[in-house]
Amino acid sequence: MPFVELDTSLPASRVPMGLEKWLCTATAAILSKPEDCVNMTVRSGLAMVVNCSVEPSAQLLVSSIGEVGTAQEDRGHSARFFEFLTKELDLAEDRIMIRFFPLERWQIGKKGTVMTFL
Repeated sequence: MPFVELDTSLPASRVPMGLEKWLCTATAAILSKPEDCVNMTVRSGLAMVVNCSVEPSAQLLVSSIGEVGTAQEDRGHSARFFEFLTKELDLAEDRIMIRFFPLERWQIGKKGTVMTFL
């Protein structure tokens, strides 16, 4: 059950229409998860500083049970997310940062309990 949050300083007018759906589909493929399990948030027009610069930028936060957490896994995921984001947002790689957070089943609440018991 991946949770993905994309924050960008790009104004909404520069974020491609439907990006949240495309990123959802890409995330499912990248993390080998079913598309209907991906949770997505896209926020644009934010005041952001990346590498001490206010030039247009983006930060992606990827949290998931399994599939993230090792250097080898996240290295491959990073390459694929960067390929998607540089193309779709028209940003250079040095203007994008990605953070990966592995989650445990007990850290996600759903249906009045946690994933451990579902």
